[in-house]
Amino acid sequence: MALMSFLKEREYEFVTPTPATHFRNNRREGNESARSLKDAFGWSRPFERSLLPKPLFGLLLDSAVVCECASGWKSLVRASTLHGDLFFHSAFPTVAPDAVFFGPDTYRFARAIKQNLASEPRQLSRALDLGCGSGAGGVILARNASCRALVLSDINDAALQMSRLNAAAAGVSGVTTVHSDLFANVEGEFDMIVANPPYLNDPLQRAYRHGGGELGSALSLRIAQAAKNRLSPGGTLLLYTGSPIVGGVDRLLQAIEEDFATTDLQWSYEEVDPDVFGEELETAAYSTVDRIAAVVLTARRPGVLPC
Repeated sequence: MALMSFLKEREYEFVTPTPATHFRNNRREGNESARSLKDAFGWSRPFERSLLPKPLFGLLLDSAVVCECASGWKSLVRASTLHGDLFFHSAFPTVAPDAVFFGPDTYRFARAIKQNLASEPRQLSRALDLGCGSGAGGVILARNASCRALVLSDINDAALQMSRLNAAAAGVSGVTTVHSDLFANVEGEFDMIVANPPYLNDPLQRAYRHGGGELGSALSLRIAQAAKNRLSPGGTLLLYTGSPIVGGVDRLLQAIEEDFATTDLQWSYEEVDPDVFGEELETAAYSTVDRIAAVVLTARRPGVLPC
């Protein structure tokens, strides 16, 4: 929180790009070490301890937020700005099994939530950010709707720690965090469920990146299948994810159509970006895939939300 306050006071801003763009920027001549707060806490470049006030540096060192490296010191967290709020997440490169994700998908996810709530302002008794990561989805939801209770759930303890901090820094109240594999430890129904799960076939099977199944869509389908039974009357599921397009066929949409065929849900499915993570097509796992599309599934249970 001390670092969060320090960065806010200095009007810090950083937009997190894709890992490929991040790598290309950092390997440019002159970018070997940090010259600014954005370099140190956005681009994850080594910095001199003189960049920070001594008391703050000491606090970060004692809390293992910074560590010594060959070229100086490095932050183990990044700080990114989204719609006026500041979010902590894992430093680049995100290779740890418990890395906390934030990137271009987070910005698309936030836009989808805002657009959904703008079309019909809602008063929500209970809302859930499932697999919350940094908590960005839950914070954006709370910023754009009247929400009495917000649950942030994740299987990753590091994500829960960062999501609690990020929600508190954004001034979001009524927040509960739950360690859970999807809905295993999450009780009750919700007026709105948002989720931005991992959707790639990751050889390292990192929790923030690996979606399971042959092409990474297994987790997204599991969420859609389970969430439909956790919506209160009038409740909405908003699932932002990616889908492999094979031979012109959207594999996730095909599975959703089959699963939702016997339900009374009112649902829609939109391709919001036709081509993401194109570098994955060079791997053996995606040798039959035309492209990976970013998609938004919105499903609503019939009924009316209570006032």
